[in-house]
Amino acid sequence: MDKGKKVLVSGVKPTARQHIGNYFGALRQFVELSNKYESYIFLADYHALNFIQNAKEMEQNIVDITLDYLAVGLDPKKVTLFKQSDVPEVTELCWIFDTITTMPYLARAHAYKDAVANNREVNVGTFNYPMLMAADILIQDANVVPVGQDQKQHVEYARDTAEKFNRIFGETFKLPEALIIEKVATVPGIDGRKMSKSYGNTIELFASDEEIKNKVMSIVTDSGEGIPKNVYALHKLVRSESELKSLYENKKGKYQELKEALADDLMNFIRPLREKREKLAQNKEAVLEILKSGGARARSRTASKMSAVRHAVGVELY
Repeated sequence: MDKGKKVLVSGVKPTARQHIGNYFGALRQFVELSNKYESYIFLADYHALNFIQNAKEMEQNIVDITLDYLAVGLDPKKVTLFKQSDVPEVTELCWIFDTITTMPYLARAHAYKDAVANNREVNVGTFNYPMLMAADILIQDANVVPVGQDQKQHVEYARDTAEKFNRIFGETFKLPEALIIEKVATVPGIDGRKMSKSYGNTIELFASDEEIKNKVMSIVTDSGEGIPKNVYALHKLVRSESELKSLYENKKGKYQELKEALADDLMNFIRPLREKREKLAQNKEAVLEILKSGGARARSRTASKMSAVRHAVGVELY
C-alpha cells in the first residue's frame, strides 16, 4: 500500500447478488479509484445482520460478494478487501459514539424514517446503523467515501460524529469527504425504474446467457419514436453511442431485433466476468485467505487509532 495516497473507505452489505447497475454505478469506479487512493473495501456483515439472520446464508453471501469483487478486477495487492467483523474495534468505537449521540439525531436517518413510514417494526440495529457506519469510516482515518448523491447522508453522519467527538474529547478524528462520482449513469431496470434489488428489476452481473436473454426480452418498451429508450439506455453501457446510432436508425421500430442485439452485447460483456468468477470459485480457500489477510491489514490500522480514542475518553490507564 502507498502510504502517500489519501485513504478511501467503502462497504457493501453481503445481502444479494450484484447486478449490472452495481457494476456501472460503483464497482467499476472502485477498480479505477484503487489506482489513486489507498482503498479499504469491506463486506459489511454486521450491517447485514439487520436483514439476514441465517448463518449458512450469511456465510455463502460473504463468499459470493468477495468473488464478485475479485472477478470485476479489484486487486488485493492494491485494495484491502476485508470483513467488517474482522475489525472488532469498529463495534467498540460504535458504542463510544452511541454515548454522545441522541435518539432524535438518529431518527433523522433515511432508513429509519422509511421504515416508520412503511409501518415496519424497527430493530435497534436499523435505528443505530449510522453510528456503526460512522465507526467504519472514522476508524480507518478515511479521507473520502464514494457514495451516490442519495447516500450522502451517511458521510454527513460520520462528519457530525467526528466533529462532536473532537469537540468533547479533543482532536482525534479526520473529517471525511463524500466522493460523489460525477457522470455515473443511472442504470434503468427492465421495468424502466432505477435498477434495484428491492424492485426485482435487475440483470445479474454474472448471469448465464439464458438468464440474460430472458431478462432483456422482458424489458418494458414504451416509445413513440421507434427507439425503445430503456433498451437503448442499457445498450450504451456496453457499446459506444456512435456505434449504436446506425443500429437504432436501421432497426427503428424493430424492438425484438434491438433487444436481441442488446442481449448479444450483454452476453459478450458478462461472459468473461462470469468465467473469471467461476475460476476463482474453484479455490475457496484462496478467496478466504484474501479476506483474512485483508482483515489483518485493516485491523492493524485500528490499533493506534483505538488507543488514541481510549486515551481521549479516559479509559486507557495502562
